[in-house]
Amino acid sequence: MLHLPRSARLAAWGSAALTGRATPDAAVRAITGSDEPHDVSGAEALLSGVDAAADSSPGGPAGTAGATLVQLFSVLASAGARCLRVALPAPGDPAGLPGPADFSAEAVEAGEAVLVDGELLLAEGVGRLGLVPEITWFGSAWEPGAAVTWRVFPTWSPRAPDGTTLADADRSLRTGLAEATRVLASLDVARWRDDAADRITAVREGALATHELPPGCPERAVRVVASAARVRAIVELATEDDGAAVSSSEALARARSLREVDGVARRALAVAVNTATAELSGTAPQP
Repeated sequence: MLHLPRSARLAAWGSAALTGRATPDAAVRAITGSDEPHDVSGAEALLSGVDAAADSSPGGPAGTAGATLVQLFSVLASAGARCLRVALPAPGDPAGLPGPADFSAEAVEAGEAVLVDGELLLAEGVGRLGLVPEITWFGSAWEPGAAVTWRVFPTWSPRAPDGTTLADADRSLRTGLAEATRVLASLDVARWRDDAADRITAVREGALATHELPPGCPERAVRVVASAARVRAIVELATEDDGAAVSSSEALARARSLREVDGVARRALAVAVNTATAELSGTAPQP
């Protein structure tokens, strides 16, 4: 099965929860997956009315350490949020991050972030928020576990959109998928890695897990999300070693090609998820 970044799941399922398309509990189960229950840090210092909203939600006040995602949905709804968006930045590619610098730096280091769309009623006035996951891994390679804390940051107004549409992302992704498949086919890893052949087959034939996106997402957006997830899985597998490269220059060229393909997939994934969240929240532009 193919899986999405945690920020993509939070953006999609959080938008569904904020608009009543999914229950908060169902959204939390989909976002959390096999992780330990997610915590939220920093919301109590930013959101106006957080104590009243959180006191009535399961788990107690959000002012205590480790607020829950259910509490986050409650206080975001009270502050006027209806839609969440995902950003998937990389070093040298801020990919839609609005700033300020501390938020952008944290998001780039994590490789993902969630932006709350629109202005909210915050403790010190109207403003915007973003969230970045902090992931702590534990366990072993055979039984890994993850503890996740979503850190809440104030953000600036978003930059002007880059004009990329879902159709643009779909076309770019088809080219990226062809290149990623070519690179994967050139890998010479099956000879010395016992699991390589099985993993390559799993990536090629893998489908998007049904709980990764909530019901009601546009069909084309779901298809693009699945294709982008497949491309990123191929890139992850291909970057584990140098494959059939026989010189340092070939290895560098191959790594550069894979970074470019991953960039196409990252941007397509963000566009598709954000198209879906806009549709779920009723904020998609009318034709």
